[in-house]
Amino acid sequence: MRVKVLSRNPDDYVRETKLDLQRVPRNYDPALHPFEVAREYTRALNATKLERVFAKPFLSSLDGHRDGVNCMAKHPKSLSTVLSGACDGEVKIWNLTRRQCIRTIQAHEGFVRGMCARFCGTSFFTVGDDKTVKQWKMEGPEYGEEEEPIHTILGKTVYTGIDHHWKDPVFATCGHQVDIWDEQRTSPKCSLTWGFDSISSVKFNPIETYLLGSCASDRNIVLYDMRKSTPLKKVILNMRTNTLCWNPMEAFIFTAANEDYNLYTFDMRFLESPVMVHMDHVSAVLDVDYSPTGKEFVSASFDKSIRIFPVDKGHSREVYHTKRMQHVITVKWTSDNKYILCGSDEMNIRLWKANASEKLGVLAPREKAAMNYNQKLKEKFQFHPQIRRIAQHRHLPKSIYCQIKEQRIMREARRRKELNRRKHSKPGSVPLVSERKKHIVAVVK
Repeated sequence: MRVKVLSRNPDDYVRETKLDLQRVPRNYDPALHPFEVAREYTRALNATKLERVFAKPFLSSLDGHRDGVNCMAKHPKSLSTVLSGACDGEVKIWNLTRRQCIRTIQAHEGFVRGMCARFCGTSFFTVGDDKTVKQWKMEGPEYGEEEEPIHTILGKTVYTGIDHHWKDPVFATCGHQVDIWDEQRTSPKCSLTWGFDSISSVKFNPIETYLLGSCASDRNIVLYDMRKSTPLKKVILNMRTNTLCWNPMEAFIFTAANEDYNLYTFDMRFLESPVMVHMDHVSAVLDVDYSPTGKEFVSASFDKSIRIFPVDKGHSREVYHTKRMQHVITVKWTSDNKYILCGSDEMNIRLWKANASEKLGVLAPREKAAMNYNQKLKEKFQFHPQIRRIAQHRHLPKSIYCQIKEQRIMREARRRKELNRRKHSKPGSVPLVSERKKHIVAVVK
């Protein structure tokens, strides 16, 4: 004889303490939940609205410089340390956790044109308008000691930029030409040049560390190989490139900040056309820096704003600005992927959150779970018109808003003119040129 008995395990429904949450049994059969999508859409909409409500990216302002901030450098070992150089030759070392200056050095006469930290973090290099390269200790002088550089190299021309090798005691400077220096010598190991114009920026590749990239004022981006001591190839654009930055995760990808308001992401193996053209700024782009994940980068512009672009998208996902912020000259993304620093004309360094609505501090497990759930919902419904409209909406300064409108009208007029020319010309005489190839003049190998 078979007897059926109801058997329940108390562990499935009884709380261990009265402070625990009640356990609710869930049946995930979709047939039992006909309104699941509608419910999830409402949750996604609320999550998107709340994200915009809590988007307060500005954290603090580091003030103390007596002239415009011209360059910045990150400490390779310490997340809380950042260096900045001003137009009056002053260098400051900041502690970001305390948000105060811990050391000030009068490094140069005239502008500090560039600075970089040594890969071990014990010292840093600066170059200035006084034609010198100086190496300084990261730690302050002992009691009674004077503040003096470890080494000083006097050059023949003004140096406009500097970058240190990621593994070896070697650094590169640029100006009239690109010079590769050994730290122990007072004359360059080798000098690289291709063209006759001044070079504004030089950067070592963080992965293939023997590769360098430089930007010149004759509209060139030149790639060099340190092992062969020769230039590899160069690409000539329509307008001048101010600086470039290598992707820290993909050795062959770099992004260039250009005078024509755009940024260009190139694959160094195929320079004939950029991988992506990033168009949102309304004035010259002055600086660019990648996030440590290599998926996004931040750009600083003359239009008094900074923008965050995904690498694979043509438009920015975020724009930061304040009423007091003037032309932004330099920008850095911190190594923990959480913050952005920007230095501008009006002597301030500003600290921003990389994710505008992110909650700072320790998150409870339930908070974390709710945040991940909301993120997945926003991704699921991101292309729905209402959610996309709310997620993309930004308040812009009137000057930027008007310039964007004006540029849209100009772009549309150019497109219309080209269509009319093609329509009234002999077939094939007006070729169709893609947006990516429009800005490239030539590639020289």
